[in-house]
Amino acid sequence: MNYAWVIDQTKCIGCHACSTACKSENDVPLGVHRTWVKNVEVGGFPNVRRHFAVLRCNHCADPPCVHICPVSAMYQRADGIVDIAHDRCIGCKACMQACPYDAIHMDPSDDTAAKCHFCAHRVDRGLLPACVVVCPVEALVFGDLDDANSRVSRIVGSTPVTVRRPEQGTRPKAFYVGAHQATLDPLAAVHENAYMWSERRPGTAKDNSHAFSVWRFLEGNGHHAETTAREMGGTSRSSRPPRDRMPKARVAYDVHHEITWKGKVSAYLWTKSIAAGAAFVAAVGLIFGSGDAGQLFGTAAPVIALVFLAATGALLVADLKRPERFLFVLLRPQWRSWLAKGAYIITVFGGLLTLWLAFAILGWPVPAYFLGATALAGAATAVYTAFLFGQCEARDLWQTPLLGVALLLQMLVAGAGALAIASMVWDTPPNAFVLLRWIMVGSLVGHVAAVFLGEVVARHGSSNAAAAAHVMTHGTYAPLFWTGVSIGAVVPVVLLMASGSPGVIIGSAVLSLAGLLAYEHAFVMSGQSVPIS
Repeated sequence: MNYAWVIDQTKCIGCHACSTACKSENDVPLGVHRTWVKNVEVGGFPNVRRHFAVLRCNHCADPPCVHICPVSAMYQRADGIVDIAHDRCIGCKACMQACPYDAIHMDPSDDTAAKCHFCAHRVDRGLLPACVVVCPVEALVFGDLDDANSRVSRIVGSTPVTVRRPEQGTRPKAFYVGAHQATLDPLAAVHENAYMWSERRPGTAKDNSHAFSVWRFLEGNGHHAETTAREMGGTSRSSRPPRDRMPKARVAYDVHHEITWKGKVSAYLWTKSIAAGAAFVAAVGLIFGSGDAGQLFGTAAPVIALVFLAATGALLVADLKRPERFLFVLLRPQWRSWLAKGAYIITVFGGLLTLWLAFAILGWPVPAYFLGATALAGAATAVYTAFLFGQCEARDLWQTPLLGVALLLQMLVAGAGALAIASMVWDTPPNAFVLLRWIMVGSLVGHVAAVFLGEVVARHGSSNAAAAAHVMTHGTYAPLFWTGVSIGAVVPVVLLMASGSPGVIIGSAVLSLAGLLAYEHAFVMSGQSVPIS
């Protein structure tokens, strides 16, 4: 048994009966949607045609939402249906970042994730999904893809079909017949400030503050014409029509779900970098004989690391829609999820820091092997987010192979900076200042290089990544991005190269930490600012 959709857009009349049936059957609250009909107007007056596409969960054969869920709340049934156990969901919203189709939303009635589940309660009783029953033109076909005699199998086997965003590798099982590319490609049509029946809500992936400029950017650079066709499995570049002959397209109606990872996630990256970096830099300093074990590196470092690690945990719990369930991550982990793995990495790191502080309080020397283990745990704490973001299939900007290196460099910037500021309170020998100065210089230079290679200079692998990078470097979040790079990195490097005095090191540390936070927020928000439906 392998259930799938065939959606015949040559028959669809855009009546929205499927949307209303879904809401009625599943008690879907106002303001969120499990299925909807996207309207796109293609062409120029008087030769304009409106095209429809019924959008919803694709029930992927390789569902990234299932892989990223830390508590197995999102799961795949034996019959291929991807469903949600609402009593397990912690509201981390990771599934929304993993879904490349914008098919998941947070249900305001119980603060858990929700989406189309093929009306599983009806299917289990031998009935068809509600949307299939009400479609007046039989544009929606539901059935078993493994049954060669089913209507779904016959259509897929004999009729040209396409799927949404095949480049994501999720193997979606919503097959479209006759759908116009402008309806399936999220960046093929321009998103203006209002749809046919509604204005766009601020704070969404289709917020007018950047969506229109993104579309113009892709058009102007030819990125959409070439890369998008390749991603959609369309014609090659050599057979594409000239740019001035390509029809224009405008979205007349679509559904947009809110950006879900905001300031708390940006701050979590920042506090985690400080915690990991303070421990790593101090451990390296102690192993190689810089600093006094009873002063900045020996006592202040584990204190700083524990305080900011606690702040990291508090931010993670506060960002959950169901924070009272946060222990599910540790008690009911789903081991493919880097959210679950990260929770255990942070827990181990916190335990090692606690032991380090106990050594310092008792006045015992800290063994080099223990410091080395703590440094490795700190590095793992900093870097695991690269693997977590790698599971966020919807956010191509976060898929950069340089992200792990960038997080390590940010860890060094944050750790050295935090220790430099702490030197105002703790006794710090001169050789410790020397170490902090050159760690900051090297890591800041590396950070700027990674940023420029990854987000400014590089040719991005997809139109989604290119659009998100444009939002970050030239759009809504450009002031934060360039502030973080210039005042937060370039200026401190110039100051540190000019002088190694404690005052300059401390001042540079303040600038670098502020700049790092600005950059983190620009990176997190920009990745979510590109339409994916």
